Amino acid sequence: MQLAERMARLGTESAFEVLARAKALELKGRDIINLGIGQPDFQTPAHIVEAAVKALRDGHHGYTPSNGILPLRQAVAADVAKYRGVEIDPDRVVIVPGGKVTMFHAITIFGEPGAEILYPNPGFPIYESVINFTGAKAVPIPLREENGFSFSAEEVLSKITPATRLLIINSPANPTGGVVPRAEFDRLVEGLEAHPHVVVMSDEIYSRICYPGHEFVSLLEYESLRDRLIILDGWSKTYAMTGWRIGWGYWPKELVDHAVRLNINSVSCTNAATQFAAIAALEGPQDEVDRMCKAFDERRHVVVEETNTIPGFSSIEPAGAFYSMPNISGTGLSAKRMETLLLEELGVAAIAGTSFGRYGEGYIRLSYANSVENIRKALDRIRDYATAESWEKAA
Repeated sequence: MQLAERMARLGTESAFEVLARAKALELKGRDIINLGIGQPDFQTPAHIVEAAVKALRDGHHGYTPSNGILPLRQAVAADVAKYRGVEIDPDRVVIVPGGKVTMFHAITIFGEPGAEILYPNPGFPIYESVINFTGAKAVPIPLREENGFSFSAEEVLSKITPATRLLIINSPANPTGGVVPRAEFDRLVEGLEAHPHVVVMSDEIYSRICYPGHEFVSLLEYESLRDRLIILDGWSKTYAMTGWRIGWGYWPKELVDHAVRLNINSVSCTNAATQFAAIAALEGPQDEVDRMCKAFDERRHVVVEETNTIPGFSSIEPAGAFYSMPNISGTGLSAKRMETLLLEELGVAAIAGTSFGRYGEGYIRLSYANSVENIRKALDRIRDYATAESWEKAA
């Protein structure tokens, strides 16, 4: 078989690879604690499940409009008004089977040889993968620990060239848990006025998971940017609906038809019953969301406190999402070597920082979408192993 050359440029998401290796070890009888996968360890709230069941019983078994059913797009607009304080047009909302689809569409629309796309690094690995797949040049925006894993607006603006088509932002962020301060967004948006050719995609999938003392800022709040702004969001993280595969994108008016045509040419539409479940999620009680966020808040404190007692590890406090990015440079091990050692020798699944880009070297990502008991147990295993001699031997 002769494959298209671009297939060699397509990467993967290492969290799923580590998950597969962990499952294989479990089948051999190993006790594995999974701090790798970014999936809430909660069940989807019951009223959301019941809404999907009712939709099926009511006969919603067929195709839907490619951009999603109108009641759901209206519910998204109402939710944006409630939580972001901005009125948006439901006709510019496009429902998709998972947040990745908005991402894939946006990068596909702008990516081609000769184009440049800026993306956060360390960042969600699919950004860089799809940019490379399109043939565009992937230009990393470094997220540094000393800045709380935020970006420098000045540095971002310095990387823009006439070839820049798209700028990708993610706050709260995967894998770092970083949240961009409002002042940095202010400087970025002001600077972007000198670059009207650049479209911005703001990945806001963790918008509801932002901890006390930190502020979630949506780029929708900046009116000057709205005509060239794509918002990526969905239900997976906020409502523990990862397997339901549903997300939404908000598009500039002139790009809506392009996004819808990409839906038509790829997925046709999003699962009908899932769309009714998504309405129930947005319009129903939010108690379970609050409960999950409170649990994540408790867990992040445990992760930070415990990792800071492990020789060779240090950790700053995540501001959002449910990930911690401990610095492991004190161990002398590479990120990939640490990932392998933790999984194969200690039975702890975690993800190498380099799986999220070259600026992730010296770090390991821990997902605290697991119980406090399991988090403590996993970190106890690492602490019991960790000595200068053991790290030197492992290297």
